[in-house]
Amino acid sequence: MKNKWIWVWIAVPLCMILLFGASVYIASVLLGEKGRFVTGGGVGLLEVRGPILESQETIRQVRELKEDTNVKAVVLRIESPGGGVGPSQEIYEEIKKLAAQKKVVVSMGSVAASGGYYIAAPASVIYANPGTITGSIGVLMKFATMEGLMNKIGVKAQTIKSGEFKDIGSPARPMTEKERAMLQGVIDSTYGQFVKAVAEGRKLPVDEVKNLADGRIYTGEQAKELKLVDKLGNLEDAVAEAGRLAGLKGEPQVIKPTKKKKILLDMLVEESAGRLGNFVKKESGLSVNYELDGFIN
Repeated sequence: MKNKWIWVWIAVPLCMILLFGASVYIASVLLGEKGRFVTGGGVGLLEVRGPILESQETIRQVRELKEDTNVKAVVLRIESPGGGVGPSQEIYEEIKKLAAQKKVVVSMGSVAASGGYYIAAPASVIYANPGTITGSIGVLMKFATMEGLMNKIGVKAQTIKSGEFKDIGSPARPMTEKERAMLQGVIDSTYGQFVKAVAEGRKLPVDEVKNLADGRIYTGEQAKELKLVDKLGNLEDAVAEAGRLAGLKGEPQVIKPTKKKKILLDMLVEESAGRLGNFVKKESGLSVNYELDGFIN
C-alpha cells in the first residue's frame, strides 16, 4: 500500500509536467511559434510574396533568422512585383544587414521586379528561373485627372491651402509646370537611390546600371546575361547553394521563421487600416512606388 502511494506521488507531478509541456506545444503551434529542432545547422527560408505594402513583419522575420544560431545561411524567396518605396527600402536595409553576417541567396519566382528586385540586390547570389520576370528598375508616380468629368456634371472643387504645393496631385485641376518639376525631382531622387543600391549590391558601375534601369523588364535568362542575376535555377537550387556557402554537409535542413497567426480583431483592424490607406492614396493621388505597373493595383 505504501509503495502504491509512492508511485502516485511520482506519477501525479510527472503527468502535470507532461500536460504542461503538451499545452505549451499546442499553444505554440496555434500561435505560430512552433519550436524548431535542428542539429548541425540549417538554411533559413524567408518568403516575400505579393505587393510590398508594409515591412514590419518581414523585418521581424529577417531579424529572427539573423539571431538564430541554427541558421547558417538564408534563402530569400521573392514573388513580388514591387510596391511602396518606403517598405522596399526598409526591407532592403535589413537584408543588407543580414548579408553582412550570413550568406544570403535569392530565389526569384515568376515575378521579382522593381521593389521585388530592389530587396534582392544585397544578396550574395541571385537565382532566377529562365522565364522569371525581373528588372523594371525605376520609379513611378500616378495621378488621375477628373476635371473634364466634373465640368460635365457641374461639380466644382474649392480648396483652401496653406502653401502653393499643398494640394499637389489634386484630380480636380491640371498640374502646373512648377508642380511637375518638383515631383520630377522627387522621382529622380528615389530613382538615384534605386540605381545606387543595385550598383552596390551587384558590384556594377553606376552608369552601367543606369543603362539597364529605364523601367524595362527582363526574363531571368536576359537578366543573367546583363549580370542582374547570377544563376538560373529554382528554389531547391538556391537552398543547396546556400548550404554549400555555409559549409553544411549533405542536404541542408530548411528553417522557416515563425509566423504569428492573427486573431480576428487584428485582421479586422488591418483590413480597415488598409482600406483607409488605399482610399487616402486614391483621393490624394500621391504615391511614389517601386512597382511593375500592371502587376499591382
